[in-house]
Amino acid sequence: MVRKQRNTWNYVLFYIAEKIMEKPNSKYINQLSGDNDEFKAKIIGILKKELPEEVAVYQNHIQTNNLKFAAESVHKLKHKISILSLEKSYYIAEEFEKNLKEQSTNLQSEFEFILKIMQDFVDQL
Repeated sequence: MVRKQRNTWNYVLFYIAEKIMEKPNSKYINQLSGDNDEFKAKIIGILKKELPEEVAVYQNHIQTNNLKFAAESVHKLKHKISILSLEKSYYIAEEFEKNLKEQSTNLQSEFEFILKIMQDFVDQL
């Protein structure tokens, strides 16, 4: 029963996010690469390789309660957020980075939701 409730809750969260949150897109990647498909493929390849690695480093710092290094990881991930044209999410990440520097995990769930949305999008590229 708990698993079913958890799945239902995840569905509700994703439904709400679709309605109120921005969605990642490749607009900036397309602008950056222009008509150069080889360059575009290279950027996408880098995203596919680096995003899961950077998320894993972030998660490790959070699990070990090393908030200073977690803040550094968030700082690196902000670059990926901007590449995926997530302007509002960038500001959430910026605030979360500040919170971590102040030894607070406020906005952690929101930030991790952004990471999930990003990873799902990048997996589809």
